[in-house]
Parts: sequence; C-alpha cells; structure tokens
Amino acid sequence: MAEPKKKSVPPSPASKSPADGAEVSSTLGGLLPREELDRLSTLQLIDLIVSKLPPRHPAILDMVYLRERIASVEEMNDEARQAIEKMDAIIEKLRSPAFRVGTLLMPIQPDQAHVCVGGTDYVCRIDPQIPLASLQLGQRVLLNEAFAVVQGLGFDRNGPIVRIDELLSDGRLRIGQESGLMPLVLQRSALLSKEKLKPGMDIRLDVNQRVALEVIGMGKRVERSLETVTELPWSSIGGQEEAVQAIRDTIELPFLHRDLFKRFEHTVPKGFLLYGPPGCGKTLLGKATAYNLRRQVKAQSGVDRPEFFLHVKGPEILNMWVGESERQVRDLFVQCRERANDGALAFLFIDEAESILGTRHGGRYHTMASTLVPMFCTEMDGMEPLQNVVVILASNRADLIDPAILRPGRIDRKIKVKRPDLAGAQSIYEIYLRDSLPLGEPKSELAKAIVRVHFAKTEENQFLEIVYRSGKREILYRGDLASGAIIAAVVERAKSLAIKRSIETKQETQLTREDLLAALQREYLENDLFPSTDITEDWLKLTDFDPDNNGAKRDLLTETACLHGQFDFQVATRLRNEFVVGAVFDP
Repeated sequence: MAEPKKKSVPPSPASKSPADGAEVSSTLGGLLPREELDRLSTLQLIDLIVSKLPPRHPAILDMVYLRERIASVEEMNDEARQAIEKMDAIIEKLRSPAFRVGTLLMPIQPDQAHVCVGGTDYVCRIDPQIPLASLQLGQRVLLNEAFAVVQGLGFDRNGPIVRIDELLSDGRLRIGQESGLMPLVLQRSALLSKEKLKPGMDIRLDVNQRVALEVIGMGKRVERSLETVTELPWSSIGGQEEAVQAIRDTIELPFLHRDLFKRFEHTVPKGFLLYGPPGCGKTLLGKATAYNLRRQVKAQSGVDRPEFFLHVKGPEILNMWVGESERQVRDLFVQCRERANDGALAFLFIDEAESILGTRHGGRYHTMASTLVPMFCTEMDGMEPLQNVVVILASNRADLIDPAILRPGRIDRKIKVKRPDLAGAQSIYEIYLRDSLPLGEPKSELAKAIVRVHFAKTEENQFLEIVYRSGKREILYRGDLASGAIIAAVVERAKSLAIKRSIETKQETQLTREDLLAALQREYLENDLFPSTDITEDWLKLTDFDPDNNGAKRDLLTETACLHGQFDFQVATRLRNEFVVGAVFDP
C-alpha cells in the first residue's frame, strides 16, 4: 500500500539544522565580523537583521514586536541590576568596620603622624593623597580600620573648659584642679600658637584633653574696675589734712623718689589701712590717691601711666560655694599684677574689709574667714614691692580685722580718718557750696554761719549723754558726730528746700542761710537712730569715741525735742521703751 503524500511544511527555527545556523551566521557574518557581532546587544542584532530584510517584508512587523518585548525586558533587568548594586554597596558599608576619630599631636615623618585616639597614643600612617601641610596640630583626623590617616576633619568645636594655672617657659600650659580634672600640662594647638595667654584665662580642650584649642575668656572674673577714676585733687577733700599727708608720704614718695628709697634700702609699703567712723571720706581718699598719683608721676616723668582702680566691696566676694570666695580673692591680685605688668598704676581698694578679713576663731566648724584670711595673706606675701600695686583697705571697725592682715609687712600703714573739726567742717561746706550754685550769700559766709550753729555747745544741739563706769558724765553734741556724709546731706537737703520754694512761689530763688539751718535740723532729727544698750560700745566705736569707760547713755535729742514741744512726750516715752534708746522722730 502506497503511503499518502505529505504536505511540505517550512522548517521551524528550532528544527533548523546546524548547517542552517551556519548559513545564518555566515549570512550575518557577511555584514560584520564574528567578534563585532558578539559585542552587539540583542536589540542591535534585531536591528541588523531587519536592515537585511527587503522592504515590506511580512517578518518586519514580527521583528518590531519582538524588539519591543526585548527592550522592556532589558530595561527591567537594568533596573534590577542597579537596585542590587545599591543594596550590595549598603551591605558592604554596614559590614565594614567603623572609622576612628583622633587628635593630631604632631607629624613624625612625611608619611607618619602622632595621633591620640580615646586617650591612647598611636603612630599612624598618612594616606599619600593627603598633603602633610594640610594637617595642623590639634586637628581632628579620620583613621580607617588599619589606623591610617585618610582624611582631615578640621578642629573640634566641643570639649571641656579649664582655667590656665601657669604658663611654662616653652609655651605649654599648666592647668589645676579647679575644673574637676587632675593637674595637666597641655600643648597649644595651631590656632593658639601665636596667641597671648595669661594665667586665669579659660580655654577649651579637645575631647582627649591633650591640646588647648580656643580661648573662652576670663571665666567668672567679675569686672570691678572703674573705667575712669574721678578727678579728685587733694584740694577737693576737706577736713582730712593729716590723713591726706599720711597717704602722700606712704604712696606718692616711693613712686616719685625711687632712687632715694633704693639708696636707703627702705622697704616700700605694700598697703595701708584707712579706718575711722562712717561717712568721713575713706572711699573718697582711696579714689583721690589713684588720681593724684597718676598726675604726680606724669608731672615728674612726663609719662602718662593710666591708673587701674579695682574697687571691691567686701561682702560681694562672699559666695556659698566652697573655694569660690578664695578664687575671687586670688583673681583680684592676678588682675592687679597683670595691669601693673602692662605699665598701669594698679590700686586694689577693698571697702568694708572687716566683712571678709575678720578675726579667725578656733572651733570645729568651718568659717569663711578661716580660708579667706590665709588666702589674702598668701597673696600679700607674694606681691613684690615697687611693682606699681597699691593695696588699700577701708573699714569702720579695724578692731574686727584679723591681726595677721594688719601686721607690718602686709598692711604697713594704718591711717586714721577722723571726724572733721570746726575748721574741717567749714572747708567741707565750702566744697559743697560751689560758686556755680545760686547762693544768697558768699559761700564762705554761709559756711561760717552753718558751722557755727552745727558745732554750737547749746542745749538744742545736745545729742547723747554718756555715763562712764567711774561715774563721770559727758554730753555729745551734733558737732561731735559730724561727718562729710552728713554735711553733704545737709547741703543737698537745703537745695531741695530752695527748689521747693521756687516751685511754690514760681520765682527764682537762692540757697539761703535759713535753708541750711532748716536742713541741718531735719537731718539730725531723721538720723536719731541708736543701737540698743547691749551694743553701746560697738556704736561708740563707730562714733569715734573710746568706749572703755562707757557705762550707759541717754538720748538727749529726744528729750530736748520734747521739752521744746516738737512732739508729744508720751509718744516719745513709748517709742523709747520700744526701741530702748533710739527712734526716728519726725517733728
């Protein structure tokens, strides 16, 4: 039986024989060499095949469709490849060891450097791509896992703050224990290599505490210096001729006649004490000393040396934190030494000195005086003479200051500032009654008139009766308690009376004798304040009278006012019983 005749079917690409493939390859090879064909992408091969087909060939549309499908697949593959590469890079970074940050202490060789990392020193290699000149002492550097310097990070902006204790000869810095750190010796960074540093300055360190990076300032230094010292010639201070002469002999002569002092090997006083009752011009004398010394030095040498007047009120130094008061005392002397080294006339004036330099007492408990007094004594002993530093203490109660402060060699001169007498009070009145004021009479006549009433030994001027233990009685008058402060207050009160009269009358008025007398009467009536009887001796020390024989006192001003009918006697008796011996009475 004969087989049926089969219909011929075009061979599929899969069923092509190797000979057919070779034929295609040879056909494509006729266009490009085999090596170039291998370098072409699939899309490029399709484009090459389409270019070989004749125009309007039915396979061209199929090739276009195939090309679009292959393009979308390749685009998807490219996106997946990029995502995988990014993920591999992230994983590689996460798995790599951490870099270290250190402080560059110094270069050793062109390819080596001394670096501190976490308190440990290393000698590290430097990446050849980093120029050695770009790395500076104290700069942060980045170290890889092999501890090689691969990058400079600049200077750190953070770090502990410490205070300079001492400048060493080679430029290094010594810091103490004030900041809670153990004493250290540091080197300067490249930023501070040419900076002028001083003890007491606050500086910032790197995190490894090996290098000083930045000057912060003077820390908690309180600026107590006066910008300009008031012009106070000696002629503007009245009633204190003896004190002025003593100050000039103590302060001005050693500065103006140094050769003579050196020839006689005379030790220059380090400081002096101004003591006396309140309101008599102790602070004024201190300021006048600074101004007049500068003027005298300029007149003799022709060199104008600025004055540095450091005015310290004793209680403001006291601090609740342990060691802070001592630090401030030390800082006061440091400031004076610095300004003296700069050529200025340095004055350290401590007002109310008994508040911080009081007598030390034995006991188990710690007191402020037990540490402040030794600190002050140490600073005084550390000061060398002829270094343009003058220490002035002012106190109403010199008997309360520790004897170690007042001994010779520290406070060498004790100058008594007394209450003004009649002539001194008149000169003070003339100073405050200036010619520029609208005075009803010449100022000399007004001063004589008010002083005559102020110091009169009359019954109206009786202020206090003192009964001594021996039985002797003594009466104090208003003139016995006169002071520069009271005289200034009397003149100011008289000015206010004249101003008030001018306002009421709407006419120009002048300062008259009656204004001064009324102001004097009101001033003493308002200042009728006395301590209680158990501290009578302390009060009399403030009034500049010797209290050794004192036994009791009577308020004669109150009784006199009652006798003159200025206020009710029963009210005065009740107030006296309430306040023991003193009260403020308004007539």
